Parts: sequence; C-alpha cells; structure tokens
Amino acid sequence: MSDAMAVLHKLQTGLDVNVKFTGVRVFEYTPECIVFDLLDIPLYHGWLVDPQMHDIVKAVGNCSYNQLVEKIISCKQSDNSELAGEGIVAEQFLNSTATQLTYHGLCELTSTVQEGELCVFFRNNHFSTMIKYKGQLYLLVTDQGFLTEEKVVWESLHNVDGDWQFLRLRVRLRPPSDPETVYRGQQDQIDQDYLMALSLQQEQQSQDLQWEQLPEGISDLELAKKLQEEEDRRASQYYQEQEQEQAAAAVAAAAVQAQVGREETSAAGSTPSPGKQSSSGERKPKKESKDKDKCVIL
Repeated sequence: MSDAMAVLHKLQTGLDVNVKFTGVRVFEYTPECIVFDLLDIPLYHGWLVDPQMHDIVKAVGNCSYNQLVEKIISCKQSDNSELAGEGIVAEQFLNSTATQLTYHGLCELTSTVQEGELCVFFRNNHFSTMIKYKGQLYLLVTDQGFLTEEKVVWESLHNVDGDWQFLRLRVRLRPPSDPETVYRGQQDQIDQDYLMALSLQQEQQSQDLQWEQLPEGISDLELAKKLQEEEDRRASQYYQEQEQEQAAAAVAAAAVQAQVGREETSAAGSTPSPGKQSSSGERKPKKESKDKDKCVIL
C-alpha cells in the first residue's frame, strides 16, 4: 500500500511502464503497475512480435523494451557475427514498428479484450481509455485539439498507421470536420499544453521536495495523514481563490449597476413631465368651447 501511495503523485506527469513484446498484457514489473493492480484496471498494449517471424522472435526473445535497447547496443559492439546479426534484426524491428502497434498486436487485442470491457491502452507513452463495442475497439478522444468538436467522443482502433475514424456518442460514424477548425484547436492545444507543462513542472518540483523531506520508515498511517494534509491545503487554497473571484465579480456587477442607475436618473431629468403635457392638452378643448359661444348665427 505504501508503494502505491508513493506512486499516486506521479499520475499528473506520467508513469514508467515498460512493455514486453510477447503478450498484450505482459509488462515488466515496475512499482507504477501496482496502481492498476489495486484498482483492478486492465492494462493493454499492442506492440507484439509476430510469432511467424522466427528471426525477430529469436532476436527479441523475452526482453522488455529497455532490455532490448541495451541488447542492441551490446550486440553492435560484439565481435560475434551471430550476436551482431541479432542486434541488427532487433533494431530493424524497433524502427519498423515505431508506432508501437503491430497487426499481430491489433489482432491479439481484438481477441483478448472482452466485449464491453473498459480498460487502459498504452501506446507511445500515452494512456488511453479503451472499450470493445460490437467486436470493434474504440479509444476515448481526450486530445484538446478536438475541444471544439462537441460530437467527437470515440476513435476507432482498426489500423496501425493511424487511419482512424471519429465517432459520435452513439457510435455513429462522424463526417470529416473543417480542417481550419481542427487547426485552430491544435494551436490552442499547443498553448494550453505549454502552460499546463509549466504548471505541472512547478508543482512537481515542490512535491519532490516534500517527498524527499519525508523520513525513512514512515508508516502507512503517517503517510496517509501527510497526503490528507496536502489535499486539505490545496482545497483551502482553491476555495480562497474562488471566493476572491466571486467578490471581484460582485464588486464589478455593483459598479455596473450604479452606472446604469446614474444614466437613468440623468435621462429622466432631461425629459418633460407627462403631467404638464396632459394639462396643456386639456386647455385646448376649453378654448374651442369659448369660441363656439361667441359665434353669432345670421
């Protein structure tokens, strides 16, 4: 439990996950994987070696990605021609599958993931929410470049080259959108990602200092108290900022209302009184009646 608690603060910046090329659920054990085990969340990837390609299977073996990179470096420096050949084959495999998804891996994903199963898909150092619906795999769209696309929710995972289709809420094929709209969304994403990265970097630095200050051998209870105190501090800071924003908005609204009241008062002072208009209008019929009395019929 203490190992899992120590990993939670890394969720904001990323987890260290190292795939193996023998199965869609095979990863090298790292402390970060504990989070998925405790929450019972299936974690998948699709970077597999086709078992029919015997030379690649032999070159890759049971290595993880990090181990395979180290093997390639050592094989290149070896005088053994067989090892040098394996290093070249392994390097060609990594270069040809730079998208970190192979057709064999895609087939294994489609057959392994259960219908309606909600899971996490790892690819290119990104974690995506994945679901299987009517035999097809779909990834939840979280890219801020599609923030203006209100009806884009899922993208189909049926091709290793990224030729995906975007779908509506009820898994209906969505027509292509305006490229200009998507471009503006991508530009906004770049700016937002940069600001977010700066914020996360500053927060991560402060968190790293706090974690380094924790004494060794701290118990789970004390660690939980420390985390709770940090969350309370953040919540208090958040509510204070909200109250300040609300107070500023109230002051601005009161100033606008006062300005409108002054303008209405000024306009009322320059407008003639309705009572005077009505009294002047009433005198005209009296004058007409007097003129009629003075008339002499000949």
